[in-house]
Amino acid sequence: MKTLLSIGHGYSARALSRRLIPQGWRVIGTTRSATKAAELLADGVEALILPCALSEAIASATHILSSVAPDDEGDPILREHRAELAAARPEWAAYLSTTAVYGDHQGGWVDETTALSPTTRRGAARVLAEAEWASLGLPLHIFRLAGIYGPGRGPFEKVRDGTARRILKPGQVFSRIHVDDIANALTASIARPNPGAIYNICDDDPAPPEDVIGHAAELLGLPLPEAIPYDQAEMTPMARSFYAESKRVRNDRIKTELGVRLIYPSYHEGLAALLAAEGVRG
Repeated sequence: MKTLLSIGHGYSARALSRRLIPQGWRVIGTTRSATKAAELLADGVEALILPCALSEAIASATHILSSVAPDDEGDPILREHRAELAAARPEWAAYLSTTAVYGDHQGGWVDETTALSPTTRRGAARVLAEAEWASLGLPLHIFRLAGIYGPGRGPFEKVRDGTARRILKPGQVFSRIHVDDIANALTASIARPNPGAIYNICDDDPAPPEDVIGHAAELLGLPLPEAIPYDQAEMTPMARSFYAESKRVRNDRIKTELGVRLIYPSYHEGLAALLAAEGVRG
């Protein structure tokens, strides 16, 4: 039986498991929350609550995925389980990173060959974590994810309740990706493993963030949210760190090497699908 050990089984990994389990896969997911463990069990995932022993799960895994973000001291999973993971012999292993490793390119294009020059603490931590995972000797694939959206992570709720804002910063542009297309790319990589490969996962349409909010309002038939200049906007440190960088991310490699066809090539298709799904659930 194919067995995926999903370390830090969060939003993106859950989208992947929803593809794999119907195909007969066994999925073991770790979490640090008893509440989330119950949710994983409801999804058909075998839940392990950290901290716990992972030796048996690592040994039984044919595939290993880590979605765990590094902290100020490095990758917490490798601090606790480096030796066990280094001794593992999976067919495929993957680490979910971020396009923040490329730093700021003032709206210019980056691809997987672009030098890593993070300008944020978050991006620098990911560069180190990528290197740590690469040093283990696993058949590792690194996936650098753009801004993630999807069910429960769309802009519609804020637009509806009037809390959405269009923050204007000249030249600011982001790449993004629907969570189902993350699962799409990961599934393609599992089918075509290429240890050592690095892939950007993003859609075809980098865009200013205010355009996305504006389009969401248009789909809802609501007025455009208030426009606020960046230097006047109140933002969390995390949100401000996103605005510290502007770049367009290329995704050619997932298409040419993995044969990926994006389900949602841009936020136009992605937001329309989210709104349609809301109607179905409603």
